[in-house]
Amino acid sequence: MAAARRARAGGGGAGPGFGKVAEPPPVPQGLLRLARRSGQLNLAGRASPTVLPEHVWRINLDTPEEAQQNLSFGAADRWWEQTDLTKLILASNKLESLSEDVQLLPALTMLDVHDNQLTSLPSALGQLENLQKLDVSHNKLRSLPEELLQLPRLRSLLMQHNELSLLPEGLGQLLTLEELDVSNNHLTAIPASFALLVNLVRLNLACNQLKELPADLSAMKSLRQLDCTKNYLETVPSKLATMASLEQLYLRKNKLRSLPEFPSCKLLKELHAGENQIEILNAENLKQLSSLCVLELRDNKIKTVPEEITVLQKLERLDLANNDISRLPYTLGNLPQLKFLALEGNPLRTIRRDLLQKGTQELLKYLRSKIQDEGPGPNEEPPVTAMTLPSQSKVNIHAITTLKLLEYSDKQAAEIPDALFDAVGANPVATVNFSKNQLREVPPRLVELKDSVCDVSLGFNRISSLSLELCTLHKLTHLDLRNNVLTALPEEMEALKRLHTINLAFNRFKVFPSVLYRLPALENILLGNNQVGSIDPLQLKGMEKLGTLDLQNNDLLQVPPELGNCENLRSLLLEGNPFRTPRAAILAKGTAAVLEYLRSRIPT
Repeated sequence: MAAARRARAGGGGAGPGFGKVAEPPPVPQGLLRLARRSGQLNLAGRASPTVLPEHVWRINLDTPEEAQQNLSFGAADRWWEQTDLTKLILASNKLESLSEDVQLLPALTMLDVHDNQLTSLPSALGQLENLQKLDVSHNKLRSLPEELLQLPRLRSLLMQHNELSLLPEGLGQLLTLEELDVSNNHLTAIPASFALLVNLVRLNLACNQLKELPADLSAMKSLRQLDCTKNYLETVPSKLATMASLEQLYLRKNKLRSLPEFPSCKLLKELHAGENQIEILNAENLKQLSSLCVLELRDNKIKTVPEEITVLQKLERLDLANNDISRLPYTLGNLPQLKFLALEGNPLRTIRRDLLQKGTQELLKYLRSKIQDEGPGPNEEPPVTAMTLPSQSKVNIHAITTLKLLEYSDKQAAEIPDALFDAVGANPVATVNFSKNQLREVPPRLVELKDSVCDVSLGFNRISSLSLELCTLHKLTHLDLRNNVLTALPEEMEALKRLHTINLAFNRFKVFPSVLYRLPALENILLGNNQVGSIDPLQLKGMEKLGTLDLQNNDLLQVPPELGNCENLRSLLLEGNPFRTPRAAILAKGTAAVLEYLRSRIPT
């Protein structure tokens, strides 16, 4: 420390003692003393200036102020015997840069600067040879210094929620890396050198712009968790099936049309592939997943569940909600560990709605009871139930007259046949289901049903704009327009005074449709997976019946604090947006906590 004292005496860069400055010290002396004893300094959430004071970087070099003032030291305060700083936490401040003086802390094993305003990192980071964990998440980084790749002991590198569009090719040099998170960036490709990260256990690539995964990822023999949620993947390399250590795989919100094969993934416990375009569950693929505990396939286009699903003897959770499943294999009831089974949103024809609402165990009990029963003959129609959504090409007169249902879904049709409307005659129709076709406009003859129809489903089509005919359906209460290509709603929709649920998810809205603010009966607005950039909290507060507002996976850069005044909201979903606050920890606490947090941020 003598060299440090000489540097101090010679004016080696450190300023005078804190007690002599006019402004209050940004870092209390007591905190610095504690840091010298413990080797840890936590300056998180102190609303620090854009640059950290120099004395923080020189904490192990300069003589403490109390020593300069000739204060008496106890045995515990002998500063010349204090430990080097090993952990430095600067999270949730306003730092715009880190000094190259970070090299003056060579003993650092952990550096946490997440949730700041950093646009770059100092090259001096490469000199921190003892660094094991680096958290630079939730900043504004667009590139990484090459020197970062020289850290010989780095085990955890967290870079999520930045502005990275490219990763350095040399990232594979970080051979000791066990955890890497680059989610929520703008990445379009993964460096081939990733294959060298043979010690990597957790890899998070979620919420980027990846269209493919390099087959070389299969070389990561230690990888247990791989998250590729919300990218543009259409396939998964077959070589990934050789990743013998893989336990959790997240492929949600991509463009997959089939489940990958996993012949060597004997340890795979969780497979999440919801919100894709999967149509078929291959029986052979299922046989390979003997250790699977969680299988999540909701919001796909699956039509049948193979009998072979019963080979998944360890399955505890099975989510098949919002698919095209009309029947279930009764043997599903024999899965010994199954505790949760989600089936809502399927056109199940042999299971009553009330049975579905009784929960998983009652449903499994029912399926077991039917195993010995003979199914309907080859020419026999299964019984029509409240869940019936007939899909036969002929007009289902029974559905029209008895269920008041007009159905023509999953036909890939460009238009609805006139014969279907002709068959309605004088019968009142309450529900219309024209989903999963190739419709480019609202069927004009829908207006003929305006005196009776209250539920219309036009989801999963190619509709780019709504005709005024739809706005004449004055009894409409439910409108499903998800998975189309809509960018706006007509102002004439204001006439739908009874509408209380509208589903606009997976469209192309960049602006919150203003007409929704003027629909007084609206209780549920589902607008997830669009590109909405802002909302008007004052107009939302005027919607006294609004209970559910789903804005997940949009482009909200900020959440207005006044939204907290919408106290009628029972479900507010905001995950997957680029705003910085409320943070994920707040969102995870639920709607009430989020609203309370927002109210606390309203300027007084």
